[in-house]
Amino acid sequence: MDNVLTPNKLAHTWLEDALALLFGTLMISFGVILFRQAGALTGGTAGIAFLIHYATHLPFGAAFFLINLPFYWLSVRRMGMQFTLKTFCAVGLVSLFSDLHGRFIHFDQLNPYYATLFGNIVVGIGFVVLFRHKASLGGVNILALYLQDKSDIRAGKFQMVVDACIVTASLFFVSLPMLATSIVGAVILNSIIAMNHRPGRYAV
Repeated sequence: MDNVLTPNKLAHTWLEDALALLFGTLMISFGVILFRQAGALTGGTAGIAFLIHYATHLPFGAAFFLINLPFYWLSVRRMGMQFTLKTFCAVGLVSLFSDLHGRFIHFDQLNPYYATLFGNIVVGIGFVVLFRHKASLGGVNILALYLQDKSDIRAGKFQMVVDACIVTASLFFVSLPMLATSIVGAVILNSIIAMNHRPGRYAV
């Protein structure tokens, strides 16, 4: 007898994937707006884009989109064309929305520490939405997985080194209290992903 408590696996439809990319990137880009308003940092490719934004005043969206371009070739080889196309769309939408939000939202008063912590919660939820629909924001994560396949470099250790470099470089642009808050926020973000995106936990 079939176990009625075991749900059947159903693939997401193209409409569900499209809406997930839209909603997930809207949430992540809103978190980016909070980071930018607070003068905070984050890790990975987004952290590099923030460093470029703070150093050169190049819009975050443009920096984020350009940084990700070299990684798509690796994504095709490591993750396949479907994942790469979804990731390309997600990166493009975050780049677009992170600049568009400012045309519709203006904060007259915003506590930077609250904005940093809440922004990481919003971004974490957005990442889970993307991951559940086989998409990501590419960049350093793809490179880490590729290097792990081609050498003895562990993906987690490589990303840790990259994030450590971002944190070190950020000392030139953010205060120590904001840096400490950014680190706590990154822990919150990764905890949300760890709790809500485990292989085999969900039917879909």
